[in-house]
Amino acid sequence: MSLTPSPGDAPGAGHDPSATDREWLSPACELALLCPPSATAFSVGAVVVAADGVELARGYSREGDPRDHAGEAALAKLPADDPRLATGTVYSSLEPCARRASRPRPRAQLIRDAGVRRVVTAWREPGTFVQGADGAELLEEAGVTVLELAEYAEAAQMPNRHLVGEAPRVSRSGTPQP
Repeated sequence: MSLTPSPGDAPGAGHDPSATDREWLSPACELALLCPPSATAFSVGAVVVAADGVELARGYSREGDPRDHAGEAALAKLPADDPRLATGTVYSSLEPCARRASRPRPRAQLIRDAGVRRVVTAWREPGTFVQGADGAELLEEAGVTVLELAEYAEAAQMPNRHLVGEAPRVSRSGTPQP
């Protein structure tokens, strides 16, 4: 997928979600469906997109190693010093983790260390495995813009129903529905 965004609609253009953000968060959620199921980790998809709308990399949890996180798998496909990362956006079906048990560096730290300044996510990480795992807060403290598009939460939760139960229905405004 390669989109040519209109001016002001490019990833990284601001703090408000754009049509382009929605276009890229959707495949990130779909990538989570490719994850081998796990009883001890969420299934997550991630896409890294340059400011000009060109996809740089994508990945999903457990893609190459049972301990791989989605953002980690995607970022590993790029040179660490890729200058496009500083103006690009990471789209992730789940908020990047601030803590993890399987490796020393959580996704939020990997994203921050890669120089990415913008993250768009569908779903805040619940405390299923790690309490107080607020990756969005860690990123924002480092100056990274983090947007949550709650209308994609159900899609992000779908491959994780075995971990968190039935995904709640959410309205476009992010309000849970009966």
